[in-house]
Amino acid sequence: MKRRRKTLGAGATFRSVLRDFFRRPRDTSRRAINSLRLRWHQSIQLRVIGSVLASSTFAFLLIGFLLVGFLSQQLLATKFSEAVDGMDRARSLVEEQISATDSSNPVSVRLTSARAVLTNRSAGVNQSSGAVYESVLIASNASDAETRIPDNVDIPDRLREFVHQGQVAYQYARVEGDNGSYKALIIGSPVYSDIPGLELYLLVPLTSEEATLGLMRGLLSAGGLVLIMLLLVIGWVFSQQLIGPVRSASRIAEKLAAGHLHERMVVDGQDEVAKLAYSFNDMADKLSTQIRNLEEFGSLQRQFTSDVSHELRTPLTTVRMAADMIEDNADELDPITARAAHLMTKELDRFETLLGDLLEISRHDAGVANLSAEKVDVRGVVRSALQQVRAIAEDIGTEFNVDLPADPVVVAVDSRRVERVLRNLLANAVDHSEGKPIDVKMAVGDHALAVTVTDRGVGLKPGEEEMVFNRFWRSDPSRERRTGGTGLGLAIAKEDANLHGGRLEATGEPGVGACFRLTLPLEQGRTVKTSPLPLAVGDEGVDRHDQEGGSDE
Repeated sequence: MKRRRKTLGAGATFRSVLRDFFRRPRDTSRRAINSLRLRWHQSIQLRVIGSVLASSTFAFLLIGFLLVGFLSQQLLATKFSEAVDGMDRARSLVEEQISATDSSNPVSVRLTSARAVLTNRSAGVNQSSGAVYESVLIASNASDAETRIPDNVDIPDRLREFVHQGQVAYQYARVEGDNGSYKALIIGSPVYSDIPGLELYLLVPLTSEEATLGLMRGLLSAGGLVLIMLLLVIGWVFSQQLIGPVRSASRIAEKLAAGHLHERMVVDGQDEVAKLAYSFNDMADKLSTQIRNLEEFGSLQRQFTSDVSHELRTPLTTVRMAADMIEDNADELDPITARAAHLMTKELDRFETLLGDLLEISRHDAGVANLSAEKVDVRGVVRSALQQVRAIAEDIGTEFNVDLPADPVVVAVDSRRVERVLRNLLANAVDHSEGKPIDVKMAVGDHALAVTVTDRGVGLKPGEEEMVFNRFWRSDPSRERRTGGTGLGLAIAKEDANLHGGRLEATGEPGVGACFRLTLPLEQGRTVKTSPLPLAVGDEGVDRHDQEGGSDE
């Protein structure tokens, strides 16, 4: 049994080797075709040269076909005219010789004599007409027996049928001769003599015409190949004159996009290409100026925000201390003053929150935001964020449907930042849920974990998926915000997610709801590519970009 299993295994291995052997050429050809197709779509120069090659080849084949067809018709027409003239003379000679011979001689003797006379006199005929041919005489009697001189040449049956009907007919056919097979024009005619059913056939070889046509085809092929090569070179040179500046503009545009604002095209001449280079350089100058102005303005704006935020810290602290003292003695104040003290404390809380968000966003802008990562159970971070917004959600009748893994999810993250991201997502969902339930789900993949917050509220309009992360952006400024947001929460959450090497994404449909997904790597230093949870609203199952359980590299 062991030996039998070993034999079967060897046979299976041999079959797999054979499959691989025959599959490899197909895979190679398929890759080559795909590479050529990709190159065809990516290169204008290749399409231009390919179009020149295809059109020139088609035009040359058409012209060559017409020329060869016209030449062959002319050669065959000349040969046919010569063959008809030769047939008239040959038939007269045969009739004279048959009449001059004794009718008592056997038919074969009389036909041999007539063919000999025809052969002896054909030299003069050939010199005058230029035709070269071989003659065949066939006589049929009443008993369907026939005498053929010579008897080693076959005449097509179709041609003989027309000759039997008293017609002069011809046919092009291949004939087997002493020197091999050759193509010939066979022309036949009935001979009027005392020998019944006498037929005369002349076999006019077309060897010289075939040689002439072969030479013509060879010259046309060689000339066409040279002409096509010249057209390809010309097409490449002409296309290079146009594609070269376009490629240069593309390279310089990529360098400009990478931050090399001093790159410019070379202006040479005064033609359309030079005008393109001049216009491109002018556009690049204006873009560079605008980019520098925007960078300077953004830098000044960030510096102003940072300076103002820091400068407001001291007076805010002083005002806070005074407000706390007044709030502590609110019982001794009259109702109007106590109400004013309460409002002042509430607005100070909002102002302090706004100031904190401004300081945080300025740290991200300056690139000084750091992670304080430590291994924590991310489920606890989610529960902590839920606890902070649950009271507000209960005030408007919104419930949370929470789906967390049963096992601990211990990952090295900055719990303060992750909790702030989730708190912002949950608060935003509460503001837009219109009292409907909010789904909070968490899943762990091979290289990443994800948390989604899905509401069934007003949703997002097309194009708002990225705008929601802009600073101070609101889809509906008139909407009441129960969580007292500053307009910076989602922008800070986006920065916190990027700081972890993760992603924060959003999607939604008007009237259906919105879904926010936070994806974080399980290991520090990794950047996530896919997510273990779909980014979808309603009854959709899988996001079109990220498949559940995909790897994150």
